[in-house]
Order: sequence, then structure tokens, then C-alpha cells
Amino acid sequence: MYKLRPYQQQAVDSTISFFRKKNEPAVIVLPTGAGKSLVISEMARLARGRVLVLAHVKELVEQNHAKYVSYDLDAGIYSAGLNQKDVSNKVVFGSIQSVARATSKFFNDFSLLIIDECHRVNTEDDTQYASVINKLRENNPQIKILGLTATPYRLGSGWIYEVNQNGEVKSEQEKFFKRCVFELPLSFMIKNKFLTQPVKVNIPVTCYDFSEITQSGKMYTTREVEELIKKQKRLTPLIIKNIIDITENYERKGVMVFSSTVNHAKEILEYLPEGEAKIVLGDTDNAERDRIIQEFKERKFKYLVNVSVLTTGFDAPHVDVIALLRPTESVSLYQQIIGRGLRLDEGKSDCFILDYAGIGYDIYTPEIGEKKPTQESEIVLVTCPACDFENQFWGRATEEGDVIEHYGRKCRGVSVDSETQELTKCGYLFRFKICHNCGEQNDVTARECQECKAVLIDPDAKLKQARLSKNAHVLKPDSMEFLERMDKKGNPFLEVRYYDFDAKYLSEYHYLNNQTSIKKFNINFLRSHWRRPEMAVDFDTPELVVRYQKLLRVPSFVIARKQDKFWKITEKIFTEDFR
Repeated sequence: MYKLRPYQQQAVDSTISFFRKKNEPAVIVLPTGAGKSLVISEMARLARGRVLVLAHVKELVEQNHAKYVSYDLDAGIYSAGLNQKDVSNKVVFGSIQSVARATSKFFNDFSLLIIDECHRVNTEDDTQYASVINKLRENNPQIKILGLTATPYRLGSGWIYEVNQNGEVKSEQEKFFKRCVFELPLSFMIKNKFLTQPVKVNIPVTCYDFSEITQSGKMYTTREVEELIKKQKRLTPLIIKNIIDITENYERKGVMVFSSTVNHAKEILEYLPEGEAKIVLGDTDNAERDRIIQEFKERKFKYLVNVSVLTTGFDAPHVDVIALLRPTESVSLYQQIIGRGLRLDEGKSDCFILDYAGIGYDIYTPEIGEKKPTQESEIVLVTCPACDFENQFWGRATEEGDVIEHYGRKCRGVSVDSETQELTKCGYLFRFKICHNCGEQNDVTARECQECKAVLIDPDAKLKQARLSKNAHVLKPDSMEFLERMDKKGNPFLEVRYYDFDAKYLSEYHYLNNQTSIKKFNINFLRSHWRRPEMAVDFDTPELVVRYQKLLRVPSFVIARKQDKFWKITEKIFTEDFR
């Protein structure tokens, strides 16, 4: 009988503990090479009722099934691609395409559904996964659903679950998978020698420039990529020569080249050593594909070129060079590609990552969800004053690690009842907007008040409206100046100046000479200007504001309206307002 590694056993134990108390879909996150198939086998073996294990490609169906039966356990396969349609076994490994077309009798008596590569699950609209899950739930409303993936996020929608194993809210949106019950970081696998060390190689030759399409904020088409490749066609032979030089100089054993399009892949093949390279495309005959892959695994040739077909369900441990010649905005796809080179093999000490597309994702800690607000931003740790949860927000810190400023809006902490597994979100608002109609505090990105449902003005709409108005002025500040002034009667007041890059400025004025004006200043001014709002204190004199001005931040935009002959500042927009 097989023996689980400690982290695999922990993943199984955490899942069982969760399912004993909750009937919500859960996720296990394990890096490529961490042995998901073993965890699947153990969960299937322990289940009391029937188990259905789904995957999206036949290779994964075959691999998971082979791992299970290799331990003298009985299981069937339901996959047209593998020419098997077993329906009576306690454990069935199936492809989603075939199972979605199965008759209603097939879905009887299942107590556990396990989905491999579950980041592909989309239960919205009329998808195959939605259809299968609905049929299973019709037969058994209490069925447990477990997903496994190395990359728990989807392009365009972010994290695939709501709360992680540490009790942190990862998505405010409702997700099909509610909880991540176990997650193992890639760094753990590498540090403990379960995976090979990835080495990002600094490449001296010119890379492709895909910024025209990747920085547009829109989805791009194959045709657009093809056009850019054509414009930069002279770079391809230089890039391939660089790959060959690195491979030969460092005596690499296996190279996987990920190309942008079919035509691009064919062009790449022309520049690789004859007899040492082969290509796999989406329309490659299945038998031919299997033969090419087998020959590559047997090291009969060194360079394997492909177009989006060998990112999952492919295992060739000797691969020690990954060459990226394609753009991708999908962190999930990027990590899957890198994962093809991280499996252990005899004599293999590392895997070179050659990025010729300028992708630049962090292999260990990819940016998911909120985009980096400024070029200088980094992840900072901010403790919630309400629940003591340590949040990870974008912000700025000193070289010693002290937080200067952060852009966090809401605490992501969650308390979990150990008896019922029920969640209570903290929801403390570090920054908020006050509803003009009822005075309720709302998230700064909210478009309607959570209390009275009044429409809250969108910052982009504010800017657009102001720029079109003759009686409004929009200033993009570069700096602020705080000045303690005295009026004609000898009363002190505060002047705040906002300077743009041309040294032009707008001013606002605040008296702090009674409790009402002090309260108004702290609510209307300080609340939004604090670099660290959780450490806010009340200022009651202009002298205090000037003394501690380093604690206050510059807004992204200042909007002023014409009042008689003067401009009066009426709105300020900050970095986090645009998210």
C-alpha cells in the first residue's frame, strides 16, 4: 500500500474534517509535482459511497486511474478518448466531455465528486461542468465536491474560492468553491527537494514586444498575436539561436518551447537542429501526438515545440529548459507552463526559465486580484485594529520593512467556528466613502450604498464630468504643502496647497477653533488623507497637522469648482478609488 507524504496526509485530513461539518464545495491547492493523484486516490479509497473523478483531458484521466489501480484498488474509466465507458464501479475516472453526455442512470449513488484541474470549472451558463454537477446533485443533494489544482485562479475573475485556509477573504464575489481547505506553496516543495529549482535566466538578446496587446486591458486574438510576430520576424532566428546556445553550453537534456501560434511554431521548427526537434499542435493526430511525446520522454530528440497543448497532463521529468515565446495574461497558464520543468529527475539540479515574451510574473507569489496600483508598490503587512488579522495589501515600506503607506480598503480576516466551520467576516473598513443620502460607510469601490441603495458616484464619472465642465478644474497633484496661517483677526487656520508638475496649485482652508470644526476636519479631510488610516488620531490645531504632515498622503486628483472669482476644492480622488 502507498504511504502519503506528511503534507498529502494533512490535505486529506483537512478535507475530511471540513466535509464532516460542511457541505460546501472545497479546494485543495498543490503545486505541480506535489502528488495530486495520490491525494485523489486516498480520498476515493476512504469514501463510503461511489466516487466520480473528473478531468478535462484524457491524459489526466489515464494518469489518475493508473495511479489508483497501481495500489490494487478497483476503478473504472468513462472516457470516449480512452475507449472505455465503465458505469458500475465504486470509483469512476471520467473525462468531463464524455460524462456530460452520459445517460441519467450514470449519475446514481455518487457521494463524492473530485475535479482535477478545478480552476477550469465554470458553473455559470450552460457549461458541461454545470450540467454534470446539477445532475449529480439531483440524485444526491448532499454530495461532497472537492477540487484540486495547482493554480486556483482564472483569467478575468481572479481567485476561484472565497476564503483560504488561513481565514483570509480572497474574493468578495460569490464563488462556486467556498473554501480552500489546504494549500501548499511552491516554495515549500522546492525547499524540501520535492521539486527542481526554477532558474530565471537573464537573456541578453532582444525579446518579442507584445505590450501593444498585453497592456491594452482587453482580450487579444490569435490574429493580433500573429500580426505582431510578423512585424518582429527578424527576432525569431536570434531567439532560437540563443536557446540552442544555452542548451548546448549548459548541457541541457530536454527543451520545451511554447510558441504563440501555429505558424509561429512552424517557423521556430525551421531554425532548430534538424532531427533534434518535433512539433505538437492542436490538430495533431492523437496517435501521432502520443508517439511524439513518447519519443521525447525517451530522449530520442531534444526540442519539443507546441502551441497551448502540453500545459497540463504532460509529464517528462527530464525537461530542464522552458522557453516562453508566447504572451499570456493568465497567471494560471504561466505557472502550468513553468510546472512542466519542475519535476525531479536523475542528474537534474535545476530548470532554466527563458522568457522571450516579457511576461515577468513572479513564479512563487503571482499577483492575483487587485492590480499593482503604482510602480513602487510592494506587498506590506497591515494588522487590522478590529480583529488583529494580518492583511497583505499593496503599499510602500522602508528598507527596514516599516510600512509607510498602504492602499488596503477592507480587512480580509475571517473567524472560523471550529465546531461548525461557519465563517464570520471581519469587514473592517480601513478606507470608506460615506453615503450622501444616509451617512452609511461603504467600501470605496461601491457603486451603491449597502444600506439605502442610493447610487454612489463613480470616480471615473466624476473626472469625466469635471473635465467637460467650464466651471470645474481638475488638477493632478505632484505634492502637497501644509501652511499654518493667521487671519486678520489673529485666528490661526490651516492652508493646504496641492501642486502639479508645473508648480500650479489649488488651496483649501480649515479652521480648527471649535469642536465642530475639528470634528468636520477630521472626518472630511484626515479620514481620506491618512497613509495608514488604522493608526489615525485627531488633530485639533494647525500646528499639529503641519508637524505630522509626513503621515498624510497626496490624492491622485483634485477637483475644484468655480465660486465667484475663486476655485473651491469640492472633491478629491485617491488611488484605491479606481479599483
